[in-house]
Amino acid sequence: MSDYSPENNKLTLKLVFYGPALSGKTTNLMQLHTLLQPERKGELMVLETRDDRTLFFDMLPIGLRASSGLDLRLKLYTVPGQVQHDSTRKAVLSRADGVVFVADSQPSQVDNNAIAFGNLEENLEKVGIDIDSLPMVIQFNKRDLPGVLDETELNEIWADTPWAPLVMASALRGQGVLETFSCLLDRLYSTVNQKFDLESQHGIDRERFIKGLSQVSEVSPC
Repeated sequence: MSDYSPENNKLTLKLVFYGPALSGKTTNLMQLHTLLQPERKGELMVLETRDDRTLFFDMLPIGLRASSGLDLRLKLYTVPGQVQHDSTRKAVLSRADGVVFVADSQPSQVDNNAIAFGNLEENLEKVGIDIDSLPMVIQFNKRDLPGVLDETELNEIWADTPWAPLVMASALRGQGVLETFSCLLDRLYSTVNQKFDLESQHGIDRERFIKGLSQVSEVSPC
């Protein structure tokens, strides 16, 4: 979970992009690195392998300094989608504060999406995180491809879950990437504010939290 250092007045939050192999997790992170312009932005580290784009993880640390001096940082990770790297996925999920589940919008990937989501639920349970209370966004990626799953039907399927509404995206084109990220920050804020009293103690309300970390010009509830 969140890592707070009173000595350094630094709060670090961990966000993880999860999903089936080649659904666009790495592309989302690479687009974020290009689109975001926070006060401080770290170097994007990418590890590629022959059987998957990310063997271990990509990490993108970004930060926002509050008026109180609190150094608020996010670390963004992706996990490998291939089945044989399950132990790595579980390790990366450990102490996660929020998750983006990147699903593939192609009809041929419905089963892989379901398997990956089930794997996410199992691994969260193994590392002691309740999926129903975890801030999470479901993104259906690759909307630029022909014949993708119907958006209305997808939203109906997920309507009664804690993660509705869904976010539609084409990470390759940069569409829906910032919307996904700002939506996760919106859902994350309540949890973090309750625990660390960001608004009263540090002058960080919901709007500043989202704008300061995502650099969106307008904040709309997701």
